[in-house]
Amino acid sequence: MRHTLPIAPQFYVTAPQPCPYLPGRMERKLFTALQGDGAQKLNDTLSKQGFRRSQNVLYRPACAECNACLSARINVADFSPSRSQRKTLKRNKTLERRSTSPWATEEQYDLFRRYLADRHADGGMADMDTFEFAAMVEETPIRTRVVEYVDTDSGDLVAVCLTDVLDDGVSMVYSFYEPDRATASLGTYIILDHIEIARQNSLPHVYLGYWVPGSSKMGYKAAFSGLELHVNGAWEKMRAPETYDAQLHPLSNDPISEQVANISLPDGRPLRARRG
Repeated sequence: MRHTLPIAPQFYVTAPQPCPYLPGRMERKLFTALQGDGAQKLNDTLSKQGFRRSQNVLYRPACAECNACLSARINVADFSPSRSQRKTLKRNKTLERRSTSPWATEEQYDLFRRYLADRHADGGMADMDTFEFAAMVEETPIRTRVVEYVDTDSGDLVAVCLTDVLDDGVSMVYSFYEPDRATASLGTYIILDHIEIARQNSLPHVYLGYWVPGSSKMGYKAAFSGLELHVNGAWEKMRAPETYDAQLHPLSNDPISEQVANISLPDGRPLRARRG
C-alpha cells in the first residue's frame, strides 16, 4: 500500500503595485490557492491569521516597508450599538434579510454597477462585467452565502453582502448597496445585521477585512465597539485609533520567508515545522 503525506499549501507574493489606501505607497500581497477537500479548514485557519478570501485565493498584505493594514473583526460579545447605530437600525426597519446560495443575478449586478459608479468609479472593479461579477459571487470552494436586503415597502433590492461562514464567525467578503439611499447608512446597517447573524448562530466574530490608520476609506470600522485588530501575529482589543501608526518602518517587517514559515496550518503546526 502506498502512503502519501498531505501537501502543504504553496504561498506566493504579488509584484508591487500602488496602494489603494495610502497615497504614494506600494503594496504586495502574500497569497495561496484555496482548493480541494481542505479548503474550508484552510480558510477558517488563515482567517484567524489576518488573511482574506477573494474567489479561490486567500491573501494578506506583505509590504516591505509598511504594516499599516490590520485585519479587523468584531467580538460579538463585546459589541454594544452606539446611539447613532441604533438610529440606523430603526431607519432601516423596513428591510428584510434574505440569505441565498452564492448565485449571481441581474438585479444584483445592476445594483453593483450603480454602487461602483457612485462610490468607486475609478477603482479596480469599475470595469467588471457580468461574467466577472458572477465569478466573484459564485467561485467559492467554501461555505458562502449571498445575503440580500429587500425593502418590504417597495420590493426593491437595496443591499447585498457576499458572506463566508467560518468556524468562529462570519466574514464579510464584499458588500454593496443602493447609493441613492445615502442617509440610510446602509453600509453600517449591513455590519449591524451581520453582528445579529453571528449572534443568532452562536458565532463569536464578524470579520470586516482591513482597517488602515490614516485611511479615510476605512475609518468607519473604528466606530464599532468590540473591535479587535490582528497586530504582530495576535488579536488585541482596539485601542484609541490615534495610537496606531501608519508611518513607514523599513525594518519592522519580517522577511517574506519568515512570514510564510510562521503561518499555522489547520493541523496546528507552523509551516516551518511542516517543512522541517
